Amino acid sequence: MRKLIHLIPFLFLFLPVTLEAQKVLDTIDTQFGRMVIFSNKTWALVKTNLFDGVMNVRIHKIMTTQQDVPYTLPWNNEICFTTRNNDLSKLKDTIWLCLNDEVHSEFKIPVPGVVTSRYGPRSGRNHNGIDLNLNTGDTVVSAWAGKVRYAKYNEGGFGNLVIVRHYNGLETFYAHLSKLLVFPDQEVQAGEVLGLGGNTGRSFGAHLHFEVRFYDAPINPEEMINFESKQLKNENLFVHKGLFRPGAKPSDFYEAHPDEPSEQQQVVNPPVVKVQQTKFYRVKSGDTLTEIADRNNTTVSKICQLNGIKPTTLLQVGRSLRIK
Repeated sequence: MRKLIHLIPFLFLFLPVTLEAQKVLDTIDTQFGRMVIFSNKTWALVKTNLFDGVMNVRIHKIMTTQQDVPYTLPWNNEICFTTRNNDLSKLKDTIWLCLNDEVHSEFKIPVPGVVTSRYGPRSGRNHNGIDLNLNTGDTVVSAWAGKVRYAKYNEGGFGNLVIVRHYNGLETFYAHLSKLLVFPDQEVQAGEVLGLGGNTGRSFGAHLHFEVRFYDAPINPEEMINFESKQLKNENLFVHKGLFRPGAKPSDFYEAHPDEPSEQQQVVNPPVVKVQQTKFYRVKSGDTLTEIADRNNTTVSKICQLNGIKPTTLLQVGRSLRIK
């Protein structure tokens, strides 16, 4: 065993293993890092570099510096909910999330089953997700690309649970699995298998409990997903405090506050035409304002006006620029 441990760093240099290509059977923590055992009888060492958990710099900056109460979202592989003090009902602004951007442009329905229980009040408490029908052993896939934050048995009722943090600013929960096929800190793509459906934890019959959360606060998944067509309703999600009212139904906040026209007009319920015309561009390496303007049939001065920047502003890779 001692000889094997000494050989691990050298073998790793010559062993080409693609993490996405094989199913993960087990992980073992060694003095050199986490050893991952794959279904094709190969293994690899995974570097466990410190990660601050920030998948979307733009959104995290808004949440931590531009709100009356700074919101936190740590990266923790051991606990399901990373913070208990994120009261999203106190959000000051409406925040735009691009669910599918140019780099991560895919969405996949986690399982194709029908909805058996919706978001909202149930048995005296709030059901924070959507239940989807499946058979034990059916594959469950990631809705968007991201990074696995949590993958283990949860004693709080979820059973075998996988949590993925996504580049669009959301986290998704996949509960009651019969088997886990990913490990913490693993990067996954939209549609990549996370585990097999089951009936573990506090569950009565095989199904997938699927949650969507923003900074640890649950959102009704039907705000963004049409579970009948298996497609996104819109690639743009406008997050506002009304989404976090207990049991909120899709777009419920718009109709529930007719006495607040000024707030609705400014941040909550912009005219449909304006929402459809708004367009954003995510800056790539080597981009210049002139090139971005030319590719999108606009002008540098218009982009500067929409984003409050100057023609000489240095563009940060990954930044979202409004171009229309």
